[in-house]
Amino acid sequence: MATFGEFLRAERNKKGLNQSEFGQPFGIIMTEISKIENGRKKFPFTSLEALAKFLGQNYLELKNLYVADKLVEDAHKYECSDAVFTVAESQSKYLRSKNVKQGKMKF
Repeated sequence: MATFGEFLRAERNKKGLNQSEFGQPFGIIMTEISKIENGRKKFPFTSLEALAKFLGQNYLELKNLYVADKLVEDAHKYECSDAVFTVAESQSKYLRSKNVKQGKMKF
């Protein structure tokens, strides 16, 4: 599986666009696209839906890749074991169930 930046580079290449052409619809200059593709900068989350449309990709799948990339980056930054992802999954399930229960409460 590729990083989000590597994914963007591959999609840009499929479209036959240079970095400047690729970034133009999102107001991102060539040097910033280079940094995004090389993992030194994040693609702006606020432009993710527009990116999905531009690439003809499913927005939810693209968002999952984007967020997963951030989670993995933090796990490596803090030198966590892969067990952190199991813990995160458990926490996510807990929060979802907690929010569902709260949503059903009547006052």
